[in-house]
Amino acid sequence: MSIPRRTVLATPFLSLLARPSWAQTKWQMATPYPDGNFHTKNIREFCADIEQATGAKLAVSVHSNASLLPMPQIKRGVQTGQVQLGEILLTAYSNEDPFFDADALPFLVPDWAGAKKLADLQRPYIEERFRKQGLSLLYTVAWPGAGFYTQVPLNSLDVLKGSRFRTFSPLTNRFAALIGANPVLVQQAELAQAFATGIATAMVTSAQTGVDTSAWDYAKVFTPAAFSMTKNAVLISRRALESLPADQQQAVLDAAAKAQVRGWGYAQEAEKASQSRLAEKGLTIGTVPTDVRAGLDAIGATMANEWVEKAGDDGRKLIDAMRAK
Repeated sequence: MSIPRRTVLATPFLSLLARPSWAQTKWQMATPYPDGNFHTKNIREFCADIEQATGAKLAVSVHSNASLLPMPQIKRGVQTGQVQLGEILLTAYSNEDPFFDADALPFLVPDWAGAKKLADLQRPYIEERFRKQGLSLLYTVAWPGAGFYTQVPLNSLDVLKGSRFRTFSPLTNRFAALIGANPVLVQQAELAQAFATGIATAMVTSAQTGVDTSAWDYAKVFTPAAFSMTKNAVLISRRALESLPADQQQAVLDAAAKAQVRGWGYAQEAEKASQSRLAEKGLTIGTVPTDVRAGLDAIGATMANEWVEKAGDDGRKLIDAMRAK
């Protein structure tokens, strides 16, 4: 059977109509956090803002929950071009450079305003380190501050002294030693069992982790203490960014600035919601007495001085600037 001439002529014409008049750039982004996490929510809105601002000429696919790359591989993945964008916890890379541990130092910042000041002071140092590695820092967002989970109110440092204190990093291990506690390394997934069996009797972590692990089953008091307010960093391949037309580069930077402001708001909302949940489930939400705060701050100062010895001149400048403020 012969095909009518009008059909033969129409087919290429329709094909041309179906093609976009511009080429779409497709990027990949890796994050280790699940979709329910406020950081991931912010990431998805960031990527949506980019697509909208560029008229869909630039699209970013988000691979959440470490589905593409696990945390330890994300930074390297951006450096090598495996992905164009990534989100990391800065302190997770402290073995590469101790400077990345700055915001994990205990009691360096007292509140959200202090955490933002630290982030602003840190930024040029992080940008310089990233620049040498072919990366650019787009934005950072803090995690809610960590607090203490205990069986009795934290009315004295003696509550922690002699406790079997759950640790999860070199800095928390050092804190346990300075407070006179017995450090025990316990992964988050094993917290409930560790407390139930007496392996751990106290710990410091966020209210969100307490909700995630049903802390009401193994602790009686949560005391917010701004132990540390670590940050996530969203980074991009400089080569990928600079390969874009100027207007698209600006769209990425504008979306990043917007995401930073939005993300810090989400973090504060998450802190309030998780603390409320702990209270609803029966935990007492404590406060830190003045004398206890003074003792904790003294330990924090000791740890900051020790950290400066590792971090060098940049670390010293950062700590001096924070103390001046």
